Amino acid sequence: MGWIVAIIVGGIAGWIAEKIMKANHGLLTNIVLGIVGALALNFILGLVGLGFAATFFGRLIAGVIGACLLIWVWRAIKKR
Repeated sequence: MGWIVAIIVGGIAGWIAEKIMKANHGLLTNIVLGIVGALALNFILGLVGLGFAATFFGRLIAGVIGACLLIWVWRAIKKR
């Protein structure tokens, strides 16, 4: 059940980040961005002793912020 929820939350988070960052990705990319973004942001926040709650909305917020950061980093690297 955990993987199904992660895929759903990742897809929603990736889609929201796609709209915020005015990007154009597919469904699979949105899912990956949302999941990896949430993992990356939780890791970064864990380094400073913070973290999001393990609720649906906490994971969604972490996924959106993390996915936005990943899109931003990708664009910065791509410009070089």
